[in-house]
Amino acid sequence: MPELPEVESARAVIERAALGREIADVDDSDTYECRPHQPGEIRAAILGRRLTAVHRQGKSMWLDTSATSGAATSSGAATSSGTAAGSVGTGSAGPALGIHLGMSGKIVIADGRGSEIDGGDYWERGRARGDYRFSRFSLTFADGGSLLLIDPRRLGRVRLDPPVEALGPDARQITPAQFRAAFARGTAPVKARLLNQDAIAGIGNLLADEVLWQAKIHPARPVDELSRADVGRLLRAVRRSVESAVADGGVHTLPLISFRKSGAYCPRCGAPMAHGKVGGRTTWWCSREQA
Repeated sequence: MPELPEVESARAVIERAALGREIADVDDSDTYECRPHQPGEIRAAILGRRLTAVHRQGKSMWLDTSATSGAATSSGAATSSGTAAGSVGTGSAGPALGIHLGMSGKIVIADGRGSEIDGGDYWERGRARGDYRFSRFSLTFADGGSLLLIDPRRLGRVRLDPPVEALGPDARQITPAQFRAAFARGTAPVKARLLNQDAIAGIGNLLADEVLWQAKIHPARPVDELSRADVGRLLRAVRRSVESAVADGGVHTLPLISFRKSGAYCPRCGAPMAHGKVGGRTTWWCSREQA
């Protein structure tokens, strides 16, 4: 499933190539992807508006829209990191448009001829015609271009005014005090706490394994057994891992990920990699340094 770095990449695609453009048509006919809305409901709400800002908090992403036929405004602009400066829709006259990528979703921006002009590393920019068989939702702009959610496994979601208020602090922006508070109490395994989006938003299964490996902490260790030094190492590992994955194109680029398999050895010390279920999720760790 896309984690914070992949969603940040999609947010950046929209920021580069879609903001300020007037929406001339909307394909919201996929009733599963656009649940609970009926076909035409999203279209009616945003037709004629402009995309004014795009935000991300953890794995959640949403776009602000202008008043009908209004000009783009900077009042709802995202912060430089892409996280929201306020609640959903703040600074925007229209509804917020939430886009959840699901496990396989990608955002692609195409020109009026259908050639892909932006879409992150996964898509080949400039192809004469993209493979849009799995387009589940799209915006057509008045200038002829389009924004598409390509989702082969149909696990994404598009909805108006998504409820993001309950999300915890963004893993890329979390403060030391917020991070310590997230690990202040409880007997849950430390990996389960990292995956709890109400505590810290944006960390998924792969990123959690990377963070714990970097911090040399066993994933099943109870939260209430962590020392202040342990929590400090965790925070530093979160920051390093997130920034590295954002810069290099995704969680799959992190050092541990290719070693999460049977017969692999820790890339740092050479000990066999161990695995099991922690918090219901398949988990890998170094049998020596994370014992």
